[in-house]
Amino acid sequence: MSKPLISILTPFKNTSAFLPECISSIIQQTYENWELLIVDDHSSDNSYDIVNKFAQEDARVKLFKNSGSGIIDALRIAFEKSSGTYITRMDSDDIMRPEKLDFMLNDLQKYGRKHIALGLVKYFSDSGIGDGYAKYESWLNKLSTEGANYSEIYKECVIPSPCWMVHREDLIACEAFYPNRYPEDYDLTFRFYKNNIRCIPSRKLLHYWRDYSTRASRTDSNYAENHFLELKLHYFLDLNHEASRPLVIWGAGQKGKTIAKLLQKNKISFIWICDNPKKIGKHIYDVELYNFEHLKALKNPQSIITVANSKEQKIIKSYFKSIAMQPMEDYFFFC
Repeated sequence: MSKPLISILTPFKNTSAFLPECISSIIQQTYENWELLIVDDHSSDNSYDIVNKFAQEDARVKLFKNSGSGIIDALRIAFEKSSGTYITRMDSDDIMRPEKLDFMLNDLQKYGRKHIALGLVKYFSDSGIGDGYAKYESWLNKLSTEGANYSEIYKECVIPSPCWMVHREDLIACEAFYPNRYPEDYDLTFRFYKNNIRCIPSRKLLHYWRDYSTRASRTDSNYAENHFLELKLHYFLDLNHEASRPLVIWGAGQKGKTIAKLLQKNKISFIWICDNPKKIGKHIYDVELYNFEHLKALKNPQSIITVANSKEQKIIKSYFKSIAMQPMEDYFFFC
């Protein structure tokens, strides 16, 4: 019985320092029936030549040039050229554990369609990993261990872009890479959530995620915070907001103000609350700020929480529990 083909989609741009290690980790996979669709997004260094050498030596490495511009166009080309029954992504600066493809394929074959296989990730960097990335890694891996990724989807991207695998038909059902929305990995995660693609719990470290100062998520304007908030609100309004219920923003910091402006732009009314005595009773964007206790005066509200402080978040969660409100139904943490 022939083994199914796995298509690995990889855009690259000016990652010559990392491509040899990346592609070598793919070639060294214990599962051998794969194809790498790797697309040059207008590199100005010698990245193309490096990949071309691998392609000459291994027919499974299939090199293309991006006829468009940017990572979404590159992913579209890679997917259109692919033939695999199963689809996964890979970043050109990262490293796969040797058993990664084997492990995720086994999970998908066990659980079947309408599931997404995941793995734990580990950041690494020549200059060391900062506290923020260490916390993100820990948070992400805890969710993946439980398969509970969607439970905190409005906080951050809960499925790491280079560490998932799905059936081809399920990716197509989720519109693959055709929506032109950034951040593209977070947008796709929301579409997995929208289409009820269930997360398979994983306790296996499968992917090493490289951090460095010039990587796209740090330098590309498409990954700026305002794009994340716009995307979160777009999907919240589409998937979880109930228009018949009062909508509340909790928090009047920068993120709260951004959400308020986006709601006003969309002509959606809201009530604004906070627990900062210096702001209570004042008006921002012509909206009065109330004490958070005002929630009790509202009939069945839904709340967007924009408070980032972890200690404050715990207090807010306890407060919602005390008034019998449920996460991802009555309140949603946006940070």
